[in-house]
Amino acid sequence: MISLDDAVTAQLESHGERFEVLVDPDAALAIKRGSFDEEFDEDLEDVIAAEDVFEDATAGDRPPESALEEVFETTDPIAIIPEVIDRGEIQITAQQRQEMQEQKRNRLVNIIARNGINPQQNDTPHPPERIDRALEEAGVTVDPMTPAQQQVDDALDALRPVIPIRFEEVTVAAQLPADYAGSGQAKVREFGELEREEWQNDGSWVGVVTFPAGMQNDFYELVNEVSSGEAETQVVKDKDELATR
Repeated sequence: MISLDDAVTAQLESHGERFEVLVDPDAALAIKRGSFDEEFDEDLEDVIAAEDVFEDATAGDRPPESALEEVFETTDPIAIIPEVIDRGEIQITAQQRQEMQEQKRNRLVNIIARNGINPQQNDTPHPPERIDRALEEAGVTVDPMTPAQQQVDDALDALRPVIPIRFEEVTVAAQLPADYAGSGQAKVREFGELEREEWQNDGSWVGVVTFPAGMQNDFYELVNEVSSGEAETQVVKDKDELATR
């Protein structure tokens, strides 16, 4: 479990009752995105501050069991907690919001610094400090409730008038076996720009995805995870060839 100081409150109002649970903020967002199992190695018990459902978490008041049965058809907190998070709203304090925002900003800076280059200086990378200053100069506000990766494109648009920057990209073809194609292709296609996809006669799926070159390891980890290591990948050297296939 996590400490109360590190937890946020997720709140759901239903059937005239209020239900609150205490959970790690990043885990709560992952649960709402439906990606908790992919993003966290821990069990749910490891990312909550209390294995309990409250009517008022601050006061420690609990709803009647009859209300839990009516709304969730169970009184088991471990079954109810993800439901409250998924269907409810995440409540964060000003301090928690500030801390989450700072963490997301650091993550955003690291992503851009790792993938961005300066085309005016022999394609050398920008130091993180320069990226951070440029974000501030551009007036970029980081959303603490949105994954940093999803904020990269908007940040780059804001940075380009301030500093010369572009991302080196790589295009990779991934083939997922039939047993994993149905569920796995959705995650692979969302990793970057899907250039091309094709379902094979054997039920496998082939997708060609373009993304920042610095994210290759992340991409391969994702592909291996969704296919239990049975996927095949290949870097596409010439994107122009895709249009002729």
